[in-house]
Amino acid sequence: MAHFIPLHRDDPSKAPLVGNIKVTRQDWLNVAKDILISDGIEQVKILPMSDRLGVSRSSFYWYFKTRQDLLDALLDHWEKTNTAALVAKAQAPSRTITQAVNQVFHCVVNPSIFSIPFDFAVRDWARRSDKVRAVLHASEDTRIAAIQAMFQRYEYTEIEALTRARILYYMQNGYNDADLQEPLETRMKMVPHYLYGFTGQHAADDEIRDFRAYCQAVQTGDTP
Repeated sequence: MAHFIPLHRDDPSKAPLVGNIKVTRQDWLNVAKDILISDGIEQVKILPMSDRLGVSRSSFYWYFKTRQDLLDALLDHWEKTNTAALVAKAQAPSRTITQAVNQVFHCVVNPSIFSIPFDFAVRDWARRSDKVRAVLHASEDTRIAAIQAMFQRYEYTEIEALTRARILYYMQNGYNDADLQEPLETRMKMVPHYLYGFTGQHAADDEIRDFRAYCQAVQTGDTP
């Protein structure tokens, strides 16, 4: 089911629109993303989007030449948000490999930096488009390479780092797909054991406390 997306004109954190501008390029992308997630790529069409935005269809052409131009921009947006976020977390400074993996887990628990529904929608789109499938595969290679490099920073051999990166990445995809709807306490009880399984190392107590605090901050909307 579609949900309300604040437009730039409604978002106090954005600069006010001027003149006759009613929506921005990002507004079009946000609506396209919402429809992709809720209804699939076939329903990402100009007229339904313009109706939802409350503007004329001609407004679309201020920002995009064609529907395909929009779809290309939507795919680029996915790479610059989801893939970029995961890579950034894998590259973030950390004292230990267990702390590093916890930082990658930020993408799992914080939808403001990594949208799991967006990821699954792009995967479904890739089943219908060779072009999107190629982009998806390249993006996944980039993600796994970043996680592999993360392990190698802590003196895992190249092949072990790649193996652990694949286990971590593909297990998490399956975990997300299962949509277990676990309470935070249930998940937190498992985190130390997951970390040991992924890394072969026991996490320090303060690392678990920090991750719990991050998860709680996400739930209350207090994360940066």
